This record gives sequence, structure tokens and C-alpha cells, in this order.
Amino acid sequence: MQQQARPSGPARTGTAGAPGAVRGWLDAVAVVLAGFAAMAAVAALGLWAAGAGDLPGGGFPYVLAATLALAVGGSVGLDGGAGFFASVDAGITAMPLSVGLVGALTVAEVFLRQLRFRAVAGGRELLGRAARTAVVWLVALALLCLAARHTFAVPLGGGLVEQLGGALGLNPEVGFHAEPAPTLGLGLLWLLVVLAATFAVSRRAPLPRSLVPFQQAVRPAAFAMLLVLLGYVVLGVAAAVGTAVVHGNGREVAAVALLALPNLVWLAFGVGLGGEWHGHLVGAIGLPVPKSLAAVLRVGEGQDGTVSLGTLAEQDGRAWWLLPLAAVLMLAAGVLAAHRAPRGVRLWQHAVRLAAAAAVSMLLVGVWTRISADYGLSVLGVGLGEGGLGDLLGSVLGPAADPVGPAAALAGGRLTLDPVLWITVPLAAGWGLLTGALGALAADRLPRRGETG
Repeated sequence: MQQQARPSGPARTGTAGAPGAVRGWLDAVAVVLAGFAAMAAVAALGLWAAGAGDLPGGGFPYVLAATLALAVGGSVGLDGGAGFFASVDAGITAMPLSVGLVGALTVAEVFLRQLRFRAVAGGRELLGRAARTAVVWLVALALLCLAARHTFAVPLGGGLVEQLGGALGLNPEVGFHAEPAPTLGLGLLWLLVVLAATFAVSRRAPLPRSLVPFQQAVRPAAFAMLLVLLGYVVLGVAAAVGTAVVHGNGREVAAVALLALPNLVWLAFGVGLGGEWHGHLVGAIGLPVPKSLAAVLRVGEGQDGTVSLGTLAEQDGRAWWLLPLAAVLMLAAGVLAAHRAPRGVRLWQHAVRLAAAAAVSMLLVGVWTRISADYGLSVLGVGLGEGGLGDLLGSVLGPAADPVGPAAALAGGRLTLDPVLWITVPLAAGWGLLTGALGALAADRLPRRGETG
């Protein structure tokens, strides 16, 4: 029996290597296709609800491709003009986080499903799987960049104006294109962050034996912070459903929920912890901006407004509720992280681990909620017509939003929103220290699995 078993090793590595490699590439293709299919479904529904389905010239598929590029961290440039009289040189960097969140969860689920029924895995195998997935992902992003470009003709209004425009050679048009470098680079970084977070959070993720102790230290706090972020999304969905029932604007609410809900609720989370964002709003650009946020951002030329708990509360007193909400959810995270941690972890270790997880989470939230948009999103079909996303977000999260529309958006505008990371991230870490310690004290009173008392 032993003599027959010895040659099986070389036979397995020699003859079974090619099929294994083929299977590995097929697994990578499955991960990428599932991720993009999920994102495309959510983005298509959201854009349709926002009014992009009525775009002329069959522009919807190209807008969808541009939205997917933005969802993974890419940038979209806007261009066009009116002959030699005027030109457009602008762009958009704003992640539709509803689309990206669904894609991340799908990629993580499919990637882990391929490793099911295993407690540990070799480092070479995991690196190989990640590398093959990254290669296929880059190919998909390159194809996305080719598809995410389109040009729309802008009507001059007919009659004498159109005749004069034709005589002068004015053919106004505006279009968009995905920027290849940032879309490929940041898109790859997005995938790597998703895979790293998957192994940091999930109990089903097998690792090499040498890394298991580190995983046991990281996983409880990381999982708890993931639930906090998802909890904010669930609360946002509940508020959106309530708004749709009360106001009867189901299609508009669906547009926000399917495109930009995490952008708002995670910003609210950071503000509730005491974080700050700086930015300004000039004109109207077709982006969903609640009235209270727009009022804070509309400052003098060359200046930036500060988005914080105090400044938002000056516009709408309900903003003060963001503080107790963040405190309750962070305390719940502290209890859950301590309860899921192995026995023998000290109080200060619980506090430090949750502080690190909270800091990393807020760093990602800050980067993901960053917005830089020139000229407008009407080109992408968002904010077209009355009752667009601007009015919608006001109805979901506050009073009437800053007015948007095709005429205003095409007239020009700019919105910037940047996190003050040196304030926001340390504050999140401080909250993690406090709630991690308090959560550990509370978790000591809770029974664990297998315990009766």
C-alpha cells in the first residue's frame, strides 16, 4: 500500500497541473463575471430610476459602463464644445457606493465559495488565485474603458438660433470617457482591498497555518466594523422605504438606494463620530446634494465649507441625532468584537484592536466618499428633468435638496468634498478605544458558545 502511494505525488503534480491551472483561470473568470454582473444589475436599475433610460442616441449602455468604472474608483472625463467658440474640459470622480458595495459582497462570496470546506490553505495557492483574479479583472476594466465613452448632441433650440448655429459651424456636443490610467490603477486597488477585507472579516476564509493567529486577532473587530457599516446602510434603506410610502416617490427613492445611499449614510457615520469634510458647491451639477449639506458647502468664491456635526445642525437640528446613533452602534461593535474574540484576550487588547479597525474603516469611508465633479452629471443621465436625484435626497434625508436640472447642470457647476483624515481617522480610533474597552466589560457577562451560564 505504501509503495503504491509514493508515486501518486509526482503523478499529481505532473499530470494534473494543467487541468488545475485551467480550473484556476475559470475560477478567476467566475469571480470577475459575478462581480460585474451584480454591479451592472444594480447600476442599470438605479440609472433607469434616475431617468437615464430616456437618453438619446442609445446612450444608456455607455452611461452604464461609465457608472461601473466610477463604482470601482475610476474617473470619468467630460469633453465637448461648440466648434471653435467653446470647449468643455471637466471630469467626475465620485463613487456610486451602492453599486460598489454590491460588487464587493459578490466578489467576496464567489471567491470564498471556491475555497469552501477548507480550514487552511497554502500561501502559494492563495497568491495564485488572487493574481489570476487580478489579471482577469484588469482585462475587464480595459474593456470597460473602451465601452465607457459616448457623445451627445446638444440641440440649439430650433428656428433662427439653429440656422445661425449651422451657418457658424456650431455643433454643440458634450460627451464622456473613462480615464484609463485611474480606472485601471484604482480599479485594481479596489479589488485588492476587497480581497484583503474578505480574509480579514470572514470565518470561512482559509489561510496558511502561520497566519491563523493573526487572523484570530484581526477578524472579530474587523467583522464588527463591517456590521456597523452595513447597519447604516440598512437604516438608510428603512428611511428610504418610509419616505417612498409617505411621499409616493418610489422611483426616485429607488434611484438613491441603488446608486448613492452608502455615500450619504457613511458620511453621516463619520460626522456622528466628530469627523469633518471640506468642500464647496458652485452652480448646479446634477449630483444629489441634500439642502442642509448644500447650504454648508455654498460659501464664497475660493473658500471651502466645513461639513461637521455642528455646521449641519445649524441647518437642520435633526443632525444632532447622528451622535447618539454612532455611539450606540460603536458600543454594539465593541460588545460583538469582544464576544467573538478568543478567551484570554485582555481588556486593552480589545480596545486597541477595535480602535485599529475603526480607524481603517473611517480611512476607507473618507476615501470612498470623496467627490470631485466639474460641469455636471446630466451627461451621465443623472439629474435629468424635474424630480431628479437632488430633490430625492432632500426628501429622504431632509428638506428639499439643492435644485438641479438639465439646464442648470449644462450651465456648469462644481462640487468638491474631501475628508479631513487627520481629524476623522484619529477620532474614529478614539471611539474604538473607548467602545472596545466598554464592550469587553459588557461581553464578560454574556455566555459564549458551549457555555450554559
